[in-house]
Amino acid sequence: MKKSGKSLADQLFPVEKLDDDLAIVNIPPEKRRLHTETYDFSIATLVSHLREELIIVPEFQRNYVWNRAQASRLIESLIIQCPIPVIYLHQDRDEILSVIDGNQRLTSIRLFLEDAFELQGLTAYPELEGNKFSDLDPRFRRHIQNRTLRCITIIKETHPQIKFDVFERINTGAVQLNPQEVRHGVYHGALMKLIDELSKEKVWNSISGHKNDTRMKGGELVLRYLALSNRQSAYKKPLKSFLNDFCTEFRNIDEEKVLQWKQEFLTSIEAVNYLFGKKAFKVLNDNLEPAVKNINSALYDAIMVGFTRHGVTKRELQSIKKNEFLTKFQEFISSDEYKKAITSGTSAKNSVNYRIDEFCRFLNSELN
Repeated sequence: MKKSGKSLADQLFPVEKLDDDLAIVNIPPEKRRLHTETYDFSIATLVSHLREELIIVPEFQRNYVWNRAQASRLIESLIIQCPIPVIYLHQDRDEILSVIDGNQRLTSIRLFLEDAFELQGLTAYPELEGNKFSDLDPRFRRHIQNRTLRCITIIKETHPQIKFDVFERINTGAVQLNPQEVRHGVYHGALMKLIDELSKEKVWNSISGHKNDTRMKGGELVLRYLALSNRQSAYKKPLKSFLNDFCTEFRNIDEEKVLQWKQEFLTSIEAVNYLFGKKAFKVLNDNLEPAVKNINSALYDAIMVGFTRHGVTKRELQSIKKNEFLTKFQEFISSDEYKKAITSGTSAKNSVNYRIDEFCRFLNSELN
């Protein structure tokens, strides 16, 4: 009976659980090194790898914005052997490569080889205007397919915190990636899929103000909730590193935990919506109206974590007199100490613990 190659693959390409719960400044010097390999892939190989998903474009990179003239000039550059900027890739633990920087170039090349557009706006070879790839003389086609692009790959042995830092440094797109978009690339897996799913929930979008979450700002808030709900005791500044550590630890969570965390989030957000509605996560004035339009992220942390810890459900809130609760809530968050914890130095460990723990005590006194 023919054996599967899994055991051999496990030996050659082991999937190790790394101890990645440290901020970059606390990583031993010998682990701060960036590990890379350089490949000169032919155009034919790159397009083949993209089709077979041996090279993938992460979701946050999939917005293709080049126009046909820009794409055509790239193809013309390949023909005249003009140097093309380096493509940056990231190697996952399963050997799949994902694009860090170079999506517009790779997508343009793939589209052209798939006859998706005609060449236009050429300057060196205007005679080729209007040609699709299949229209070109076979010699041009072979020439393009044989051209190589330099690809620098950050290999899997690189510490995740270092990868995160490098992603931020080398991103050269027109719109710089924010931390959550970078996490989506570095830590893609079951946790990020869960965050994506929860970010699209109708009730969440309604009260969070992130209906069109194209930059994953709402996704980062969902991540904050998950991290503080499950690892508050491990919290320390900076918040970005704490969230990265959480993503490393729970990147590939099992289905049971996915279902549990999803249910907890949905139960809590439904209860918050029932009680607060459009006032959720906002500082209220004496008239119980939002003092400002946007949500307060620090207050959001406390409310969501508190509701989950207390196991608050919409059903048990139906006996609550909303206005009385909101009045007491407004008085509670207006105290000098609590106001400071949600408006000043909000990422300090003492502030994070104080605002969450005190809100839990407030909930316990009001709902029991």
